[in-house]
Amino acid sequence: MITLYGLGAGFGLPEISPFVTKTEVQLKMAGLAYRKQRSMPPASPKGQLPYIEDDSERIADSTFIRAHIERKYGFDFDTGLDLQQRAQAWAFERMIEHHIYWALIGARWVDADNFAKGPAHFFDGAPDNVREKLREDAQLRVAENYLISGLGRHAPDDDVDLAMRSLFALSVQLGDKLYLMGDTPCGADAAAFGALAGILTPFFESKLRERAEQFQNLVAYVDRMMLHYYPDFAWTPLRQAA
Repeated sequence: MITLYGLGAGFGLPEISPFVTKTEVQLKMAGLAYRKQRSMPPASPKGQLPYIEDDSERIADSTFIRAHIERKYGFDFDTGLDLQQRAQAWAFERMIEHHIYWALIGARWVDADNFAKGPAHFFDGAPDNVREKLREDAQLRVAENYLISGLGRHAPDDDVDLAMRSLFALSVQLGDKLYLMGDTPCGADAAAFGALAGILTPFFESKLRERAEQFQNLVAYVDRMMLHYYPDFAWTPLRQAA
């Protein structure tokens, strides 16, 4: 059986990491049995989550895990899509993971209040004499990566404005369809759901979340995906929570 390593439930989500969520949803899409274990990035072969163990193989990075599933189990996450649609789905996935994701990171890690409420607790189990130093170092590393991503070079409102352009593009692509590319979920839907749920969770307050909630089709999409792939999770549809 496949073992999926992730951060686990938290922040009002069934899985804290958008990338672990992506892989978990794709495992569900493929109908593959798996068990899940908590882990932290240093345990991964690439120093990041998710990673999986499948028989004697250890595969890290959600995109490489997807490729492994497709190769070993013969599952096509984009079945029914023509070549152009497959290219579009890949382009949207890259936008999600290299732009929208970093907006989420800014709201979750760089914002002082949200950091204290959420990621700072990753270090609660550390010894008293090093706990605060570990928190400061981790937040600094993430802030540096946020700067390198490009979004961190802008004023707080400007970075949200840029993120909104990507969310607008995603909203237009979704339109009134059930999923990004039509009536059937594809691989990119797993990535979109992970990032959007991370932004829209009521656990954090942010301008990013407030403005993302204006895209009602994206809000409904997250509710729909949550109900489908995590039916037992206590997620309050955001339209009811508002």
